[in-house]
Amino acid sequence: MTSRTRLESDSLRRLEDLRKTFDKLRAERIRAEGEVERLARDLDDAKALAKAELGTDDEEEIRGLIETAEAQNAKLVEEFGAALGEVEARLRQLGEER
Repeated sequence: MTSRTRLESDSLRRLEDLRKTFDKLRAERIRAEGEVERLARDLDDAKALAKAELGTDDEEEIRGLIETAEAQNAKLVEEFGAALGEVEARLRQLGEER
């Protein structure tokens, strides 16, 4: 009889530990589901913004637009640097003519 009572007590303790673990996992699942819903809304909002601003929400097209813009930016920086170099050279030339 004693061993059965001890077994029942051990089982009840084990069940209580399992219940705590279950409750913790259930709470984590609920939080995760809420996070998934929030992130899904954020993604929908970002896609709508991309469609409005860029005319597409396709990631590959956007990546291509970014690469094109970066290349254009690099070209413009080079052109600006060259223009500044020309201005600097003309100013030196004017200084030498004086």
